[in-house]
Amino acid sequence: MPGPMPDESGGLLIVKIGGGESINLDGIARDLGGLSGPFVIVHGANALRDSLARRLGVEKRVLTSVSGHESVQSDRDLIDVMLMAYAGVRNKRIVELLQGHGVNAVGLTGLDGALVRGRRNRGIRVREGGKTLIKRDLSGKPAEVNRKLLGLLLGGGFTPVVTVPLIDEHNAAINSENDDVVALLSAELGAECVIQLIEAPGFLEDPDDPASVVARLSRTELARRESEARGRMKRKLLALQRVVESGTTRVVIADGRIERPVSEALAGRGTVIG
Repeated sequence: MPGPMPDESGGLLIVKIGGGESINLDGIARDLGGLSGPFVIVHGANALRDSLARRLGVEKRVLTSVSGHESVQSDRDLIDVMLMAYAGVRNKRIVELLQGHGVNAVGLTGLDGALVRGRRNRGIRVREGGKTLIKRDLSGKPAEVNRKLLGLLLGGGFTPVVTVPLIDEHNAAINSENDDVVALLSAELGAECVIQLIEAPGFLEDPDDPASVVARLSRTELARRESEARGRMKRKLLALQRVVESGTTRVVIADGRIERPVSEALAGRGTVIG
């Protein structure tokens, strides 16, 4: 399985690239080209998905569960848009950039080689019109990683670039949270460091103040912040809790818009968790 890592710690590195418009993909690829590898990349494409959905006339519906977690309601049309945005344009552009910087990248979804198998949600409990309803769609949670395929890629000197959709127990494509995919990969591969590159300098005390970066979060503090958070950040913090549960994984939430996003994150600039 994975060999020596690019940072000083000697463990496996997972880089999660956010899906916002202002993420510096070329800077990330250039940074990774200067590392010795191996590493695994997981990426989003939410901004591109939303843009394509508008252009194609596909409505995006956001569900908020009774526990306060937001998710996109995934029907067949939205899965098609995801395949275009995540598996298509964004995945292959990242692979292209990495190849241009000397990283032998291979783009994959959870579908390919059943790389990441998930379990379809039985339903999402939401409140509508004063009632609790169950919403069912083509979404689920990652449950199993094809370690043999990942081992072949990493052992052969390739860099996996992974994104949704996943494959479910019925061998169908399902949407999932890439943050949850990161948590599963981290546990399965024994990652020593997970870098989350977002459109902010780190986790912010005040979401409207970029200068309010919280430099360090303990596991206890992370759990408290998750219980208080709302929307997308609540789901992200919950997934990060799973990453640090083992007590051996260092997590850095860092700015993906700057010139050297990965190097700055490895230097601890941003929010260090654990």
